[in-house]
Amino acid sequence: MTIDWIAEAQRLAQGRRFDEFSSPSSGQDSSPAPLSEAQVCEAEAELGIIFPVEYREYLLRQSAGGAMNRLRRTAAGWGWQGDSSTNYDLLTLVFPHPDSYRAYEDELDAREPLEENFPDHDAYQQAWKQWDAEYEVFQERKTSGAVFIRDNGCGFSTLLVVTGPNRGTMWFDGRATCDQILPLHLDGRPVSFTHWLGRNSMDLLDW
Repeated sequence: MTIDWIAEAQRLAQGRRFDEFSSPSSGQDSSPAPLSEAQVCEAEAELGIIFPVEYREYLLRQSAGGAMNRLRRTAAGWGWQGDSSTNYDLLTLVFPHPDSYRAYEDELDAREPLEENFPDHDAYQQAWKQWDAEYEVFQERKTSGAVFIRDNGCGFSTLLVVTGPNRGTMWFDGRATCDQILPLHLDGRPVSFTHWLGRNSMDLLDW
């Protein structure tokens, strides 16, 4: 079955909550009060995930935000204030390790349409738009099962994985320059939420 990648890209784009959560909340760095157990349970039920233990404890004991995007409820429901990148429709899916999609990425790059291979410009434009939409969908799915927990500026973000074998670990979205999503490490081990707190994500990268 042929996939209409343009339609699929448009469908996936609806999973981002630009209007409700893209703007930083006032006083985001002033450590808003912790959430109650009832609030955390409500957020988990609505989002369809169970927060990693260390992040859950942080929400209950320390703050709903602070030096990271604040988890809060708006009229649209629960989400992370200051975040326009988390795709809520993909949040319950397993976070894919980069090794799992390298072959597909190479194959997709090799399939980029070249105008000289098409009989006319219109045919090339149609093929390229479908390929570009497939690439967009692929990039969106790379962060399935992860929350964009902090904006590091310059197009970089820190991710908290909430599903799958890597659940509870921290990753770095460096696609703005190196086109990679990289695990954070400390002393040769994957970084958990607690060990990440108070540290600069850039210092935890094995470039």
